[in-house]
Amino acid sequence: MSFIQGIAYNFRGLLLGIRTPRLLFWGLLRFFIVVLVTTLSAGLILVHNQDILGLIWAKPASQWLVWLWHLASWLLSLALVGLSTVISYLISQILFSVLIMDHMSRITEKMLRGEAMEPAQASMIASFLYLIGQEIPRTIVPVTLTLLLMTVGWLTPLGPVVAVLSSAMAAVFLAWDNTDLIAARQLVPFRSRLRTLMGALPFHLGFGLPLLIPGLNILLLSFAPVGAAMYEVEHGLEVREGVGSPS
Repeated sequence: MSFIQGIAYNFRGLLLGIRTPRLLFWGLLRFFIVVLVTTLSAGLILVHNQDILGLIWAKPASQWLVWLWHLASWLLSLALVGLSTVISYLISQILFSVLIMDHMSRITEKMLRGEAMEPAQASMIASFLYLIGQEIPRTIVPVTLTLLLMTVGWLTPLGPVVAVLSSAMAAVFLAWDNTDLIAARQLVPFRSRLRTLMGALPFHLGFGLPLLIPGLNILLLSFAPVGAAMYEVEHGLEVREGVGSPS
């Protein structure tokens, strides 16, 4: 049931975000930032695609090999666009999105709880710097591990198994990047927050799977902090105390 609830909270957050003007503004702002950074990055990559391919494989003179060279060019373009999308997401996440995500979670908290939980002693600047610092273990490292797993899958016969595992890992950590916002803002130690994640894996898998759907994921990611804050307000305390995901 926690897996189904994870999916439900994701879409509940999207609906609440669309219906609430302030959340809609910040969600759309994050959406356009990600799209803009991704478009600029992909455009820059594609402009130099032929130069990059030329460094790897010069265009052959034989007509029998030209078609293979064009196929390689197309595959390289696809791979570079995919890589630029991941890099753009990480850049926008570190520089802009984490602050927007935290603000959206605060708005949602105030709507549901009447106030946003703050650390006992921490300035606003210190809190923001701490949140940005948390993106390294919460986003950078998991995404890097996922890419490494995918590469291993391409190079070994275990490709299908590794693809499933890497997708599940990406889903869990994308979800945790949102559900961890309130606990991180309260300066809960990283080890405690990681234990909370381990105790709620089915929920995070359910919450994160829709975030892997191409195209739709950009919209869902923009409003994911809302659904994650709803989950934290309604079930966060019992999960942190060791009860586990709500069933």
